[in-house]
Amino acid sequence: MINEKILKNKASEVAERLKEYYSSECALEYQGEPWKLLVLARLSAQCTDKRVNLVAVPLFEKYPTLEDMAECELPELEEIVKPCGLYRMKAKEIKASCQMLIERFDGRVPDTMDELLELPGVGRKIANLIIGDIYGKPAVVADTHCIRISGRLGFTPEGEKSPVKVEMALKKYLPEKEQSDFCHRIVQFGREVCSARSPKCDGCFLADLCKSRIK
Repeated sequence: MINEKILKNKASEVAERLKEYYSSECALEYQGEPWKLLVLARLSAQCTDKRVNLVAVPLFEKYPTLEDMAECELPELEEIVKPCGLYRMKAKEIKASCQMLIERFDGRVPDTMDELLELPGVGRKIANLIIGDIYGKPAVVADTHCIRISGRLGFTPEGEKSPVKVEMALKKYLPEKEQSDFCHRIVQFGREVCSARSPKCDGCFLADLCKSRIK
C-alpha cells in the first residue's frame, strides 16, 4: 500500500536537494515572450534544446512578431525549422497555432490547460510548460527524464511510461510551489547523472532516496 505521507516527504527532500545543484531556468531561449516559448516547445519534440535554440536565432530574425509567424509562407518556415526534424508537421502546426492565438485569443497565449490544448500540436507537456513558466502556476512537465526518474525514485510504479500518470503522481506528492522548477531541474539531473543507460549511481546525491539504487 502506498504511503502518501512518506512519498510527499521524499518529494520535498528531492526538490530541496536538486536546488543545490541545478537552476530552474527554462533551457529554451524564448526571450521572455510567451508565444515564442510555445513555438520553441513545439520544435523541441524529438529534438535537443541546444539545436532548437540555434534554430531560434534565424527563425525569430525572420519572424520577430506573432503576426509575422502567423502570416509566413509555409515553405519558408519549413526550411528554417528543418534541422529540428519533422519539419513539415511542426511548421504547419506552428503557423496554425499562431493564427489561432490571434483569431481566437486576441494574441495572448492562454493560461488554462483546456484552452492550450485547443492549439494545434500542443499536448499536456507543452501546456504545462506554458502554465508553469509563463504564468507561475503549479504544473508538471512529464518529459522522458521526469518519467524515468520518477520510476527510479519510487513516485510511480516501476516501468510506468504514461506521461499523464506521472504528471498526476508528481502533482500529488510535490508541493505546488515546487512543481515547475522541479521539472526543469530533474531534466538537468537526468542528463548529467541519472541517464537512461549507465546512470552515475556512485556519488549520486539522491542515492539514499532512490528505490532502484537500494534495490
